[in-house]
Amino acid sequence: MTRPAPLALTMGEPAGVGPEIIAKAWAALRPEGPVFAVVGDAALMRAQGHPIQTIPDLGMAEDVFARAVPVLDHPLPAAVTPGRPDTANAGAIADWIEQAVNLAMAGEASGVVTAPIAKAPLYAAGFRFPGHTEFIAELTADQPFAGTRGPVMMLTAKDLRACLVTIHAPLAEVPELVTAERVIRTARVVHEAMRRDFGIASPRLALAGLNPHAGEGGSIGLEEITVLAPAVAQLRGEGITITDPLPADTLFHDDARATYDAVVCLYHDQALIPVKTLDFWGGVNVSLGLPVVRTSPDHGTGFDIAGKDVARADSLIAALRLAAEMAAARALR
Repeated sequence: MTRPAPLALTMGEPAGVGPEIIAKAWAALRPEGPVFAVVGDAALMRAQGHPIQTIPDLGMAEDVFARAVPVLDHPLPAAVTPGRPDTANAGAIADWIEQAVNLAMAGEASGVVTAPIAKAPLYAAGFRFPGHTEFIAELTADQPFAGTRGPVMMLTAKDLRACLVTIHAPLAEVPELVTAERVIRTARVVHEAMRRDFGIASPRLALAGLNPHAGEGGSIGLEEITVLAPAVAQLRGEGITITDPLPADTLFHDDARATYDAVVCLYHDQALIPVKTLDFWGGVNVSLGLPVVRTSPDHGTGFDIAGKDVARADSLIAALRLAAEMAAARALR
């Protein structure tokens, strides 16, 4: 059996916890994998105290992984001070992401895992994307893809997969942004991803309502009737199994989660609160509907603890494992 290609792991914001959690993830995963190579600055990785080996191409990662962290070395232009991001390094950070995506599109990497970035210094240097997800979508826009294009953001924790119709939108704008078209597109992407990336032949989707009690028959809001019900009807007509809009306050407990494979949530906190309550340290951010597998830890750069050797690598380890599982599922199709 052909072994899967290594994962490409970008270092993220070098002044954050990225280098530290990468080193800790390697120490935890080196006995059994999944194998990954870091796209980033080898000198900064060497400072984490684990053995490092630079490699000229990703194909060497498997031979190196058991004894050292494999690094595709792309040095930073400016020195790094933990907790203090420098816009001088913004270009290199974006280049690392692009290089990892290119490796995945070329088939040299089985997927891309991204350590957290800080958006403010990237924006100050001219970065024009809201974040990783949109940047990777742009980089892969010309890549062939058999399915409904995303990206759709999914957050996972244990047995919960929560997918977002809107992401970083002010709550006051959410009702206007939650259209039938957005809900339909999101559900299509999620349905296809459950089959393609998670090996679920007949996915069961749940849909969260927008209003308390899912509108209580129109007495606490009409969006469930005017927007969500027509979307559900169209999706069912396409053969997608999805619930009627359900009250969000009863959608995430143990028994409820057993009834669906993924839930379509309408706004940020509706998805993120249950995910982080269920597994605060181990949640994973996944980009669905892209030609490449992409996961990320579900936390930020941790500038306040950078360089103190206290950052936990649970989320990154989970992101690496999930990326490998998704890549394996795609390989079977």
